[in-house]
Amino acid sequence: MLLVGYCFGIRSERRLCEEVHLNLAYRWFCRLGIEDEVPDHSSFSKNRHGRFRKSDLFRQLFEDVVRRCMSEGLVRGEGFAIDASIVQADANRRRGVPREQQIDWNDPLRGSRAIREYLEKLEQDGQIGAPPKNISLTDPAARWTAAPGCPAYFAYSTNYLVDVHAGVIMDVEATAANRTEETQVTKTMIDRVEDQLGIKPSRLIADTAYGTGPMLGWLLDDKKIEPHIPVWDKSEREDGTFSRSDFTWDERADEYRCPKNKPLRREWRAFSKPRTHITKAETIIYRARELDCGSCPVKSRCCPNMTFRKIPRSLYEAAREHTRMLKETPEYRQSRNDRKKVEVLFAHMKRILRVNRLRLRGRTGARDEFLLTAIAQNLRRLALAIPAHTTVEASG
Repeated sequence: MLLVGYCFGIRSERRLCEEVHLNLAYRWFCRLGIEDEVPDHSSFSKNRHGRFRKSDLFRQLFEDVVRRCMSEGLVRGEGFAIDASIVQADANRRRGVPREQQIDWNDPLRGSRAIREYLEKLEQDGQIGAPPKNISLTDPAARWTAAPGCPAYFAYSTNYLVDVHAGVIMDVEATAANRTEETQVTKTMIDRVEDQLGIKPSRLIADTAYGTGPMLGWLLDDKKIEPHIPVWDKSEREDGTFSRSDFTWDERADEYRCPKNKPLRREWRAFSKPRTHITKAETIIYRARELDCGSCPVKSRCCPNMTFRKIPRSLYEAAREHTRMLKETPEYRQSRNDRKKVEVLFAHMKRILRVNRLRLRGRTGARDEFLLTAIAQNLRRLALAIPAHTTVEASG
């Protein structure tokens, strides 16, 4: 019955029970005879929030549907695309309080499941990313966010990992509407698909938010997956001075060369105790000599406000350079077109299935809704593919 509701955009559980009671096609799908009773909406809701959630039934059903898509040839496992979309939470934007305000979470009036889950996760993982500007008193796990030019609201993010051959959703996960969490969950989803379904893509397609050094290093070095992702790069300067790209890297000498062919090194003298020179930002700072910069004729274009030039080099710079090289390949250009298949699924979710605002609260509520939505989308894809496949076999 839940699948019927998510496939046909029936968001009210009370209305869903009425529709199944009257619609013979829905009864057939739910294996209910004409005289069989339809569950009361209150008991239906209790089961959904109780034993369905505790048994992890939705995750198991989602993976079974993906396996069926695989058996029908809808999954190639060659290219995956990852992206996230914000969905409004069931939290009144006017009921939020500033993060500086003290909140008594022990108040008996605030003993809901969503609040208990939020406090447990906060105690377990701590605060991920920057603290939110506002906190909801009814669903504190929802993140205060806003699209450009739109009013702010509380929301969650649904993260899709999609096989680009036929647009089958390989994994889905709910996170706060926070870029840090959205990129971190990518690793969880890729590992889970490999463990549960035995598939690892040869390329991953994503936007610039996923093009950080640690992510690119993990994909290339640990997973052997080619990242078809624009590199997150803030090294280019816009004030007319030399950018890092104006300096030449010498791998063998472990140094940069400036436009005047002067070296920049991580250290200029030997230390009694060897140092890594690795910063908290996972970079190594390469420095020029003050003597070289002081007498340089182009100092005003290189380091006008410093005595000598510094260049931070990421520990993952090799992975970043490899990713930049992929950008020139025809496969990369094709991947940029394939990424649209994820955006189409998000548009279908919000406009056709009407999942533009959540009905359940808390992270587990968001997870259940996103899983059911992804199941419905994969089933619709499967239903469109099977008749065509059967027709081809019959004609052959």
